[in-house]
Formats: sequence, structure tokens, C-alpha cells
Amino acid sequence: MTFNWPITVYYEDTDAGGVVYHSNYLNFFERARTEWLKSIGVSQTKLLADDIAFVVKRAELDFVRAARFEQDLTIESCITSLKKASLVFQQRLVDEFGACYCEASVIVACVSLSKMRPRAIPEFIVQEFESAR
Repeated sequence: MTFNWPITVYYEDTDAGGVVYHSNYLNFFERARTEWLKSIGVSQTKLLADDIAFVVKRAELDFVRAARFEQDLTIESCITSLKKASLVFQQRLVDEFGACYCEASVIVACVSLSKMRPRAIPEFIVQEFESAR
């Protein structure tokens, strides 16, 4: 299953030439992952209160073409690997015609926030993601 999240490129996302600044693609992808969690009923505030956090362990991006100010785009996200304490997201930023602007592979680890050590992803989240795959 793919989770889609629409975004609009705002002025604050761009450089002086109206092109999305490279680090903002990471922000776009982060928002989509957060919205996916919200869509399955996961409150990150509650997770943090329970000493659980998700952290990016690795991100690899391929900048295909420049996204520009005021473009309406979609982030497509899917999970390609789900392990005990980590998962891999494949994410793409595309336009309405399916043209890709940026692709990412992001490894996210589940950690105990107080210890910053790996911990198992809560079972209810695993079940939600497995049913979405």
C-alpha cells in the first residue's frame, strides 16, 4: 500500500530562484511519515510520553528535477522493510502526471527516548503497517 500526502511548495521552502532548497525535501518526507502515523491513529505525543520515539537512522535521496514555488505535489510513501526495531520507507515526490522530483529511502529506528537505544516497535503499530502493506 502507498500512503499519499499532498504538499504545496511555499516561498519559505525555496531558495532565491524559487527552487526548493535541497534540505526541504527531507522536511516534506518527514511530514508525510508523520501524517501516515496520524492516519492510523498513532499519537507521537503519546509515544513520547511512553518513552518511545522514531528517529531517522539513514536517508538517501536522489534529486531528479527541481520542484518550484507554488507547485502542488504529492508524496508517495510505502514501507519496503519492517523489522523488530526499524522500518524502511521508500518515498517519492511527484506531480499530478506522475513525474518524479525526488526519491528517498529512509531507515527509521524505534528507540527508547530516555536511553536512546533501540526498542521494539509497539505491536499495534506493526499490525497497522503490516495490514497496509
